Amino acid sequence: GINAEYGDLGLAADVGTLQRLPKIVGSQSLVSEYCLTGRKVFSDEALRVGVVSRVLPDRSTVVECALDMAQGIAAKSPVAVQGTKSNLVYSREHSTQEGLDRVALWNSAMLLGNDTVTAMSGGKEFEDA
Repeated sequence: GINAEYGDLGLAADVGTLQRLPKIVGSQSLVSEYCLTGRKVFSDEALRVGVVSRVLPDRSTVVECALDMAQGIAAKSPVAVQGTKSNLVYSREHSTQEGLDRVALWNSAMLLGNDTVTAMSGGKEFEDA
């Protein structure tokens, strides 16, 4: 589970927990509780507050689901996957309008490549990113 025990080490969390967790959880009081107390957060609570998208019963199911997800992502255009990842990270730290402006700029630049043309023409082959 989540565990922010930096206080036990005499440190403030320095790997992005303090910056990212409030945006994920959406409750400053809950994040403060986690970070100030170092209380462990287990899978059921992590799912309920939105830190994880699903909880799986065992390691083999985790591996199976991860491989299925990876295959699904790998079947997409590498340009689209990288653009989506880049724009998700950017939008996390910027306003909605700034995120919309950036993705519009990104997509207009990507129209110069062959992935969009190939996809629109019914083909499924994509160039390497």
